Order: sequence, then structure tokens, then C-alpha cells
Amino acid sequence: MTAAYLEKLNDRQREAVEHGVGLPDVGIGGPLLIIAGAGSGKTNTLAHRVAHLIVHGADPRRILLMTFSRRAAAEMARRVARICRQVLGDNAAVMTDALAWSGTFHGIGARLIRIYAEQIGLNVDFTIHDREDSADLMNIVRHDLGFSKTQNRFPTKGTCLAIYSRVVNSECSIREVLKSAYPWVLEWESELKKLFAGYVEAKQAQNVLDYDDLLLYWAQMVSDTNIADDVGGRFDHVLVDEYQDTNRLQSSILMALKPGGRGLTVVGDDAQSIYSFRAATIRNILDFPSAFSPRPADVITLDRNYRSTAPILAAANGVIDLARERFTKNLWTDRQSEQRPVLVTVKDEADQAGYIVEQVLANREVGVPLKQQAVLFRASNHSGQLEVELTRRNIPFVKFGGLKFLDSAHVKDMLAVLRFAQNPRDRVAGFRLLQVLPGIGPQTAARILDTIAADPEPLLSLMELPPPPKSGEDWPSFTSLVSALRKFEAGWPAEIGLARAWYELHLDRIHEDADTRKADLLQLEQIASGYANRERFLTELTLDPPDATSDQAGVPLLDEDYLILSTIHSAKGQEWRSVFMLNVVDGCIPSDLGTGTTAELEEERRLLYVGMTRARDRLHLITPQRFFTHGQNAQGDRHVYSSRTRFIPATLLQFFETATWPKVSASASERSANQIRIDVGARMRSMWS
Repeated sequence: MTAAYLEKLNDRQREAVEHGVGLPDVGIGGPLLIIAGAGSGKTNTLAHRVAHLIVHGADPRRILLMTFSRRAAAEMARRVARICRQVLGDNAAVMTDALAWSGTFHGIGARLIRIYAEQIGLNVDFTIHDREDSADLMNIVRHDLGFSKTQNRFPTKGTCLAIYSRVVNSECSIREVLKSAYPWVLEWESELKKLFAGYVEAKQAQNVLDYDDLLLYWAQMVSDTNIADDVGGRFDHVLVDEYQDTNRLQSSILMALKPGGRGLTVVGDDAQSIYSFRAATIRNILDFPSAFSPRPADVITLDRNYRSTAPILAAANGVIDLARERFTKNLWTDRQSEQRPVLVTVKDEADQAGYIVEQVLANREVGVPLKQQAVLFRASNHSGQLEVELTRRNIPFVKFGGLKFLDSAHVKDMLAVLRFAQNPRDRVAGFRLLQVLPGIGPQTAARILDTIAADPEPLLSLMELPPPPKSGEDWPSFTSLVSALRKFEAGWPAEIGLARAWYELHLDRIHEDADTRKADLLQLEQIASGYANRERFLTELTLDPPDATSDQAGVPLLDEDYLILSTIHSAKGQEWRSVFMLNVVDGCIPSDLGTGTTAELEEERRLLYVGMTRARDRLHLITPQRFFTHGQNAQGDRHVYSSRTRFIPATLLQFFETATWPKVSASASERSANQIRIDVGARMRSMWS
């Protein structure tokens, strides 16, 4: 009876779920790699594997499950709970509630670093900077070192942070990173080394960690054999989702946790490795089996696709079959169809937009909602012409990658209140927060922070400071708030209510659209109530922020249905009934910037494959003969004539239906030819009359 919950799995899925479970002599199986093709039920398989472990006696408190978003972890936990209820009944709630070690790499890292803080020389009250705060701190150090006033243009704070992050996550030298990804910055190598050293010193002085530190400190922590044994000993089973998206640092952490691979399961698809710009490396998944000796990891391939029709899969398989290196698999499906993917030739981007609008509206008329249709593109600026046409035709749309909830100024101000109360040495939070007060600008804020930083008790020093001349009665209310929050007087989540009440007094003065922003602050307070304490709230919200909830998110509030526009990178993991891909031509996919090396070119191929496998029923690849490029090459912005992407050579055309748009009927062509003949005849006669 206990195996009834496995009956809906196919043979390969069931093999992956049962691998190494319940072995009488071993108890915990060896390393396992699950190659999960697009649409093959990866999440369902992984959830069943976790549930199967629990049903067979594994302690859920000793299971570490890592995904690439907190939402994915929550969804996985819900599925595990549902499966366990089928078998364990009333005991399921107790078991699955104990699945506490489920989250993102960075989230799990933050928790472990907090636990082992004293052993690795950290103050347990450290705060965590998000990307914008980290860039601001980088900029402060950049300015202090005089690099903002160089004769030649020094890299911006965002570029500096991106280089720093790539160095940390790829475990490569600055020179290697600059040569491969930032060649135009090579001349500043020595200055960047000084900048990064100063940035690290500033973080340590302020007791803050950035996003990359959560992996770096974790990796450093498990490089100590005793700590590694202690951390690894906490978990009997370690399961990792989306392994093709991990970087070298994450791989080194895993190998230190489970050096023999016992109890280690990783799931992913090498054909969907498309995040090298985040320092992810396909080598992690390709080399995983051979990372263990004397016996390599077992490999189980999930190749049955439950999403796309057979013709779409045939075309996608054809594209990825030409990859230089990959795990061999050929996706198949029972979903038969007579409709092959359409390879559409149009004159230019204006016609491309016209074709998509025509098809989208036609689909809607036959019952396909706009939300079940998506337009995908290689780069966000490729959709400009289409966005204009959609707006002109009054077709609502959402473009993924817009303003995020935590990027809005008022929400960042509120979080700065909590961060500064948590850690008064957090200079970025303090700098932002102090400037909320009237009469306090950057120079005054910097002086205040310099003063309290020199005191062993920065909060006490803050309380004793005389009020800045122009702050009036706002200064004592500010210091009282910080003191109350620091002492945890109100308790959580009442603390955020205190902070919101204080901040709203300043909101009308700072922002014209205060009412809209107040709604966001109420939403933030509601989100906060779902967390056990302030530290957990600040950590998890920084690591995995929700999307914006206000009208700034770009969602058309007055329309219940809207078309999806998305970069291919943002579309990974999604699916729609009908998918349109823009600019499937050389210069766009592959991008002009993605053809420098074989590795870059292969990732561009995988990007096309990922886009194609988002489609369930219909797929349209559009090839404009002429398109506009923006800053992709030495010539700058220009119109170029294009050819079909090299990833669909003539040998693959058998998998596509080809078409041109707009269609010109034979009778129309004949009328046009007759008219030209008549016009030429009339012109010739007029010349000799």
C-alpha cells in the first residue's frame, strides 16, 4: 500500500525516486545525478523522492533541500506534505513540518553562517546587504580611494560589483575574469584589486555581508575539516535542484559537505544551462558523475516530456543534437499534433510586430487567453517595436524584468530602519535612513556615522549626539525609535508597525504619490507577519524578494488578461500554449556578443533550445530580414540585414513549416505585375510623344 503514491510516476521517474532508498546494508544511497529534460516532471520527481525518503524513515530534520528560489522551495514542501499525507495520514503534518532545511543556497548559507558565526570570527548580529546596498558601499570605497575622479573613465559601481561577484563565484582571478568578460576594464586591474580589498575591509568594519559572502563564508567555513564534518553531519540527505545553474563555489560547498557523495542527489539539465553571466558553469553537471571514486555517480535520465507536442520536440531535439558536448537524451511525448513549428520570414521589425499581433488576436478568438501566450526574446531591447504596436492596438501586456518591490525607494527606506536598528554599524542603511530626516544631507549623515563608528557602543553614541541644527523635533523621535527597535521592546512583528508609523510621518514630504506608497508599506508589514523574527525577515527578504505589488510593477490593473513578454532567461521554468520568438537571426540569437568563444556559442544554442521548449501547442520563430541593433558592435546603433540563425541549418528545415508575412496572393501579384507593365508603357509613350 505504501507504494501506491508512486503509481502515477513513469518508470524513469520511479527509478530516480527509489534510488538507494531502503537498502538493508547501506541505508543511504550513493551519489545520484538526475538529468531532467524540459517538461519531464522534474519538480514532481524531486518532491516524490523527498517524500519517499521520509516515508521510509528518513528524519526530515536531517534532509537538506536546496532550490534556486524560496518560492520553489515552498512549492516543493507543499508537494512533499501532500504525498506524505497519502501514506502517513495524521502523522504527515508532524513529519513534513520538520522539513526545516529547505531553501535557496544563499538562504541556507545565511542560517549556517549565523549558527557558526563565533567559530568563524563574525559578530552574530551581522546584517546582509542586497545588490543595491552593496553597490552603494562599493561606490563609497571607490570615492574614498579617489577612483571616481580619475582622468580616464573608471568602471561604475555596478560594473565594479559585477566584476567582484564574478571573481568570488567563479573562483577565478581578477585577470581571468577581466579577460573573459570585461576586457575593456583590463587597464584598471591593479586599481580594482585595491578597491575590492577596501570593500572587504569596509564590510568587516560595518559587520555586514553581501550576497556573495553568504556562499564565500560558507565555503570557507567547510574548508575547515572539523566544521565541515559538523555541518555535513547535520544532514543524511542533501538534494539540489537546477544543478546546471550552480557556480564553482556552490559545487565546492557540496563536495565539502558530502565528499564521498553518500546521500547526495542533484537534479538538472545540461541543455538548459544558460546563466554563465552569473558565473554558473555547465562543467558542474557534466563533470558530476566523475567527481566520485572509486565508483562514479549513478545517472538517471528523464526524457518523457509532458509539456510540448511531438513536432515541437522534434525541432527542439534537432537544435540541441548539434551541441558539441551533452548528456545524450531524446525527449519524447504522447502529445501528437499535425502542426509543426512555424519559421516565419518578415521584412523588418515592424512586420514582425504586425505578424505577432495578428496571430495573438486570432488565438484569442479561438479561446487561447492572452496569458497563455508569450513573446520571448534574447535581449529586453528587442521588444521595443512590438511594445509600441501592442500599445497602439490596446493589447495589455506585462514585460518580465521590471521594477521589483524592494527596488522602490519607500520600501528600501523602511528596510533601512530595521537594518540600522539590527546593526548600527551598517553604514549603507544608516546613510539612507538619516537622510529621511529633514535638514540632514549626505555630509551631515556621513559625519554622524563617522562619530558613532568610532565608539564601541555606536547606539549609545547616537543617543548622546546633539540634534543636527535643522532636524528639529524629528531627531528625538528618530533616536527613540531606533532605541526601541534595538531593545526589541515591542516584539515581532509589532516592530515593523512602529517603524511604519514613524516613516509615514515623513512620506508625504518625500514623495508626491504617498498614498500609493503607503499601500506598499502595509503590504510589507503583512509580509513581515509571516516570519518568526526580524533577523529572519531581513535575511530572506533580501535573498529572495517578492515582485512589486503596486502599480509600479507594470501589471495592467484594469485588465484581467494580458500578453506575456519576457526575455528567454526570465522564461526558464515557464510554459505557455503559444510561444513567439523574436529575431531568430544571427546577430540576435546568437547575439553578436555571444560568439567570441565556443563555450559562449554553445550557450546561445542552449538559449534557443530553452525558448523553444517553453511552448506547449504552437511555436512561431520569426526571422526579420532587416533589424535594428543597439550597441552590439563597433558600428553602434544601426540597421542590419540578417539571415536565419546558424542553429537552424538547412538540414533542420524538415521540422518546420516555413511561411512569409504578409502573404501576397497570386492574383494580387499578377495585378501588380500588369500595373507595372501598363505604367512602363505609358511612360515610354510619353517620352516619344
